[in-house]
Amino acid sequence: MSDTVAASPAAPPRAATSRRPPSLAATGWSRGLVETKMFFREKDAVVFTFAFPIVLLAIFGSIFQGQLGDSPITVSQLYSAGLIGAGVMSVSFQNLGIGIAGDRDDGTLKRLAGTPLPRSAYFIGKIISVLVVAVLEIAILLTIGVLLYDLNLPSEVGRWVTFAWVFLLGITGSALLGVAVSSLPRSAKSASAVISLPFVVLQFISGVFIPFTEMPEWLMRIASFFPLKWMCQGFRSVFLGDAGAALEMTGSYELDRVALVLAAWVAGGLILCLTTFRWKSRRDG
Repeated sequence: MSDTVAASPAAPPRAATSRRPPSLAATGWSRGLVETKMFFREKDAVVFTFAFPIVLLAIFGSIFQGQLGDSPITVSQLYSAGLIGAGVMSVSFQNLGIGIAGDRDDGTLKRLAGTPLPRSAYFIGKIISVLVVAVLEIAILLTIGVLLYDLNLPSEVGRWVTFAWVFLLGITGSALLGVAVSSLPRSAKSASAVISLPFVVLQFISGVFIPFTEMPEWLMRIASFFPLKWMCQGFRSVFLGDAGAALEMTGSYELDRVALVLAAWVAGGLILCLTTFRWKSRRDG
């Protein structure tokens, strides 16, 4: 009798393990944490970003005191409201433009473009970092304005709603403009001068340091083309109330026009980003 060897049943094939890639929201949030940590590790950038508007508020608020004509609004209150708008544009337009120019020059953008990371996750991360810094800066400026310069926080819900949409439209348009302008500097070394100079000029002609109605008409026309003037006007409507409306050029805050101009800059900034943004520096071709 021949021995029969029973063949053992073959093991079923192991199913191939497939890992689903993380979602865009997850990668964007992760990149946002990285961008925020990188910002706060740069001590000099942190000090300059937060200290600059505070120092300006302290200087102008101390030098120019008293009320504006027959208005109950003080000069310090006017500066406090205007510097909030300048602070929002500083962390979005200026910091973002300089930061992206640096990422392009040192090869960070080029390396990220060659990884599985979705390109949009990079911008989501930048936006998260900008929002965090902007909220902190506004909180600091409001605290100083309330404690030292009698800035009144609004008690009506409607004015806080106005603050919310002015902030969102303003920071979105400024951030998109910062992304677009990041392609102008030829290197990271020139980025600060190329981007900071027009921003400083805008602050002086947009009603941040000088009341808008005291400037020549041709400067007012130039300032009215850019978003900073309208952001400051929207924030003045929130924190100065009806008493401050008489200080505006038309005697009104023109919130409908504020919304229209800021929304136009959001749309225009997006078009500029899509048509001008470069992942490589000029020396890479």
